[in-house]
Amino acid sequence: MKNHFHYSFLFGLLLTFPLFSQPAPLTLEEAILGPYMQFGTENLSQSSWRPATHEYTWVKDTALVSVDAGTSADMQTLLTLSDLKRMMTEEFKEKSYPLTHFPQVHWYDMNTLLISVQKIRMLVNVPDKKIIRSFELPVYAANIDFCAARPAIAYTHGNNLVITTSDITEFYVTEEKDPGLVSGQSVSRNEFGISKGTFWSPTGKYLAYYTKDERKVADYPLVNTTTRIATLKMIRYPMAGMASEQVSLHIFNPDTKKITDLQVSGDSDQYLTNISWGPEEKYIYVAIINRDQNHLWFNKYNVTSGRLEKTLFEERHDAYVEPLHPARFLPDHPEQFIWQSRRNGFNQVFLYNSDGRLMQNLTPEHADVDGVTGFADHDRYFAYISTAVSPVERHLFILDRQTGKRKNITPVHGMHRVTKSDDGMFFTDNYSNLEIPRVVNLVDRKGRRIRNLLTAGNPWKDRKLGKVELGVIPGSGNQPDLFYRLIKPVDFDPARKYPVIIYVYGGPHSQLVTDSWLGQSRMWQHYMAGQGYVSFTLDNRGTEGRGFSFENVIHRHLGQLEVADQMRGVIFLKTLPFVDTTRLGVHGWSYGGFMTLSMMLKNPGVFRVAVAGGPVTDWKYYEVMYGERYMDRPEQNPTGYAEADLKNDVNNLRGKCLIINGAMDSTVVWQNSLTLLHAFIKEGKQVDYFVYPGHPHNVRGIDRVHLMRKVSDYFDTWLKEVPKH
Repeated sequence: MKNHFHYSFLFGLLLTFPLFSQPAPLTLEEAILGPYMQFGTENLSQSSWRPATHEYTWVKDTALVSVDAGTSADMQTLLTLSDLKRMMTEEFKEKSYPLTHFPQVHWYDMNTLLISVQKIRMLVNVPDKKIIRSFELPVYAANIDFCAARPAIAYTHGNNLVITTSDITEFYVTEEKDPGLVSGQSVSRNEFGISKGTFWSPTGKYLAYYTKDERKVADYPLVNTTTRIATLKMIRYPMAGMASEQVSLHIFNPDTKKITDLQVSGDSDQYLTNISWGPEEKYIYVAIINRDQNHLWFNKYNVTSGRLEKTLFEERHDAYVEPLHPARFLPDHPEQFIWQSRRNGFNQVFLYNSDGRLMQNLTPEHADVDGVTGFADHDRYFAYISTAVSPVERHLFILDRQTGKRKNITPVHGMHRVTKSDDGMFFTDNYSNLEIPRVVNLVDRKGRRIRNLLTAGNPWKDRKLGKVELGVIPGSGNQPDLFYRLIKPVDFDPARKYPVIIYVYGGPHSQLVTDSWLGQSRMWQHYMAGQGYVSFTLDNRGTEGRGFSFENVIHRHLGQLEVADQMRGVIFLKTLPFVDTTRLGVHGWSYGGFMTLSMMLKNPGVFRVAVAGGPVTDWKYYEVMYGERYMDRPEQNPTGYAEADLKNDVNNLRGKCLIINGAMDSTVVWQNSLTLLHAFIKEGKQVDYFVYPGHPHNVRGIDRVHLMRKVSDYFDTWLKEVPKH
């Protein structure tokens, strides 16, 4: 492993406070709602580069403003809220669309903004301050996908796809009466990087869209108790090993109204992912994955006929393949594209030509690429975000493809998010670390700072926070190093013994420990630090940022190595003189709820208290796409499913356990915890249980304060005091 480190920074005591005032204790309401309100870290709102310029723009108060990275000129105002109000009044006459704040804006070209206000989409010429084109969508419009190039809008009405263009008021691309046939919506439960169901070609000549046939997928009942007689809300929920949705891809030509079906061979329940258009709009590219998720075909299809032109390459892995990013074509070499893959053990970027010939591995270092920033100077320079400095940091690297040299242009330690100007001459570097809440700089290609746009202050400077540490538990033998975050109690006394709450998630695509502001900790953990608790979090095997083998080692055996790694964290905690080893608690939600219960039940007597929210308790009750990737089907892996079935461990319960669920959870269905409760009852084991009526998988809004009060009170009742012997 590269660059072992141990960071330890003291918050609160080392910060400068207002004269004659002392920091106040953090309240629970502030901890839960504050980050979204008065305690949010300052940032540049809706910031982006203006196309074909060196101007960086953002919304400041009630105006869109800009600075030019190439000059030292002062900030300019491009468009104000008053301008928008006037334009909308002129455009919509007697209709009223009150604007209380600056709406969502996106640059289309150097002079044109796409602006969204409720169901209105507008193209606005910024220099002239005029609306070029506006679309007023019906109230039922959902999954809205705007194509400024045509211009046109695709959206859904129920389970059907609708399109509106300059010469079409409203055209139904599909008119299915059967609710089990759904077009224009996201598929595969948003796995494989899928987040939408429509894909415009570059000039808007075509619209590709998904259709999913859910008619064989089991209906699953959710109970709505807000009606006088409780009613059922039925959802389609494909459980592991059961019938799944069947996905197809189609291409609609708005000019001819013709629909072309992509002629995809293979099983009906395979996955169609990572849709990308060729720049010339003659071909569309699709990653096809078999249901077992261990074989990928990257296919090129003819747009006119829908036929397979060529399979450009294949990928296989004994565990699984999981493409998350579509092909991305080079701006000045449109016959070439990049593809992200973990085939070599880390997420790397490979350069192909459109015939499928592998030309170059652009990022061969043993580190994960965490984002592609883009190409510049006729594609000579390639910019990307990587974990090469440390797994808990992200930095921008620029590769000179001509010389082969690459350079880190973000030398300050921490987590960097970067965007570039169109020509790649300038970048924005938005970063934080344990010492810095946020800094936004404009930098050039060599990493030299051109201008500081923002240096955020500490929003919690008037609240008591304790000491935050990031560190490493060294591995030995075949055990890897593990990164942790520890928060000491406010007013820490090294002579005292403190209870510990381990906050855990531990599942794939997660990383809770990073060198970012407050170590990426939740403010609830800081609230509990103010109540006299040590807070501890560790990223176990199965989480991201450490390479593919670090993640996929848990394949087919969820809850085994993850728990073993968390117990290494417990061993570490027991070496700390200020930890009361008789007062250990654990809390997590979703996969973290599964981990919380697994840690409690598989290590009887170690933890006095566990609070599990929305837990998976038996993976055969989870959905096909995620569940089968990590566990295979139940009939293929009976041992793994039995190991992870927490009903088999209920007799091991020692201590206090609280399980919490949202009653309308459509992600981890209620059956998980209810069947576990039944097993506890059969064994005569007492557990506590709480339900949030009407809430889905996560409890949000003001009710979240109630939730975290429930969690906090449970720990205060059963963990805070020294046990009586």
